[in-house]
Amino acid sequence: MNKTERLLSIVMELQRSKLQTADELAEVLGVSVRTIYRDMQALSEAGVPVIGETGLGYSLMEGYFLPPISFTTEEAVSLLLGAEFIEKRFDPTYRNSARSSRRKIEAILSRPIREETTRIQGSIRLLQKDEMAVMVREKINLGIIREAMLEGKKIRFTYHKRVAEADGNRVNVRTVSPYGLAHDEQNGWLLLAFCDLREDIRHFRVSRISDLTVTEDTFQTPDNFNLESYRPKDTRSIRVCVIFNPDITDKVEEANNYYMETAESKEDGYHVTFRVREPEELLSWMLGWGADVVVTEPESFKNRIREEIEKMKERY
Repeated sequence: MNKTERLLSIVMELQRSKLQTADELAEVLGVSVRTIYRDMQALSEAGVPVIGETGLGYSLMEGYFLPPISFTTEEAVSLLLGAEFIEKRFDPTYRNSARSSRRKIEAILSRPIREETTRIQGSIRLLQKDEMAVMVREKINLGIIREAMLEGKKIRFTYHKRVAEADGNRVNVRTVSPYGLAHDEQNGWLLLAFCDLREDIRHFRVSRISDLTVTEDTFQTPDNFNLESYRPKDTRSIRVCVIFNPDITDKVEEANNYYMETAESKEDGYHVTFRVREPEELLSWMLGWGADVVVTEPESFKNRIREEIEKMKERY
């Protein structure tokens, strides 16, 4: 990166974030802090309104923006694919905004870049499942949750758990303070929220939420909560050990079950260990492999598998 590119990158970083220290800029750009000091002087002499606050960092004068910039083909494809993902997986408000953004990006591309970008996009496809009722509900819920977060209001909903709780109930009503949303490849959209019932942060799959309403009760996200760095407590304490038919090892690896902890190929099969809160969480998944899997422990789960197989035999 030459000096001109570096100066442009510094201005773009300052536009993106209100305040940046010399150390942060140096790390992002891969240069020394001394170089950043020299670049700041060069920007000031060039008329860029850089404000240096002792002990805090650098910022741009309010209202200063760079004129429109050009994109490389790779940058344009990245932005357009990102916009397409948002169109397919977010609620209607963001979907419409993503579509509008995509049109604006395409409008400022030069003809050669636009043609090359169109060609590359034609060879990349983001597959999407059919608009099943559960996906439609998920998108509607996303919009309501997002608005509640912006307004700082609690939400109330009926939650449908996959596994019944100790009292045998799979459905209950929760009132929560929505802290953030996260997207997981296996589980889809997850709501991270402080649950009034559990008095702790809990995760809820958005697709399992129904009867969602925004309450008049307000909340404030704690200062020490950071969605980017937050890591949930791992309460999975039960080990489940199984042996798969070695002929389907590749299929098991491809399935990439969330609870899988260790895996090893041995002479008698593919040995896999899972760690779960309740073995019941694996019941349907295990049964799906039929005779190609054997549960070795715990004994209680082996018995549970037998019980379910007996019930299945009665139906046939």
